[in-house]
Amino acid sequence: MPAVLVGIIVVLAVVLVTMSFGRPVVEAHVPTPPDPSEAGETLVGPIDYTVDATSTGAWQFFDFSRGSVVVNPGPGEWDLAFRRFHIIANGGPGFSGEGGIIRLDETDFDAVSELPDAPYVETQVRRDSVNAAIERWYAYGWTSHLLTPHPTVYGIRTADGRYAKLQLRGYYCPGAQPGCLTFRYVYQGAGGRSVATPAEAGEAVNREPDAGDPSRASGGR
Repeated sequence: MPAVLVGIIVVLAVVLVTMSFGRPVVEAHVPTPPDPSEAGETLVGPIDYTVDATSTGAWQFFDFSRGSVVVNPGPGEWDLAFRRFHIIANGGPGFSGEGGIIRLDETDFDAVSELPDAPYVETQVRRDSVNAAIERWYAYGWTSHLLTPHPTVYGIRTADGRYAKLQLRGYYCPGAQPGCLTFRYVYQGAGGRSVATPAEAGEAVNREPDAGDPSRASGGR
């Protein structure tokens, strides 16, 4: 075997070993069991929630007013939908809700007390429906091949015109399986754009332990 080829093989082996030693530890999250419960007209949170979005073909629907993933919701009965690393809001042409997302400059979740009255980005329906405001919520590691959430805080306008603030916290399930989208949120059920994190709330409440076109989700709330 030519010496040059042997050298190339040795170099590649060293690179692969080095990369394996340098692979970061993946923070895993267990999906939160669905448990819809009406929040009412009150400020809710901060809450950590993990959506099981591991399916590549089924959207998982989340409703802030009930603080849970909901199964077979009606067209206006969900606020965000998740499928692997895709996140969309229930608003825009083809959707029944008034939902939208705005990317804030702030990275300190607790520092966001009032959401702006600015245009919230609606969802665009296409082969892979997207919401441009949150489409690139992650940084991709070219050597680790892992997705890491940016610390950005997002403002959410819900399907019925209420507001929440949200920050992505993780993407991996136990065993480093992708698709366990974890986020922290505060929801203002009383109306208005005030989402100040209540000082008395202390640490975040950790609530961790259907397929189809999201614009046509059907069922009952």
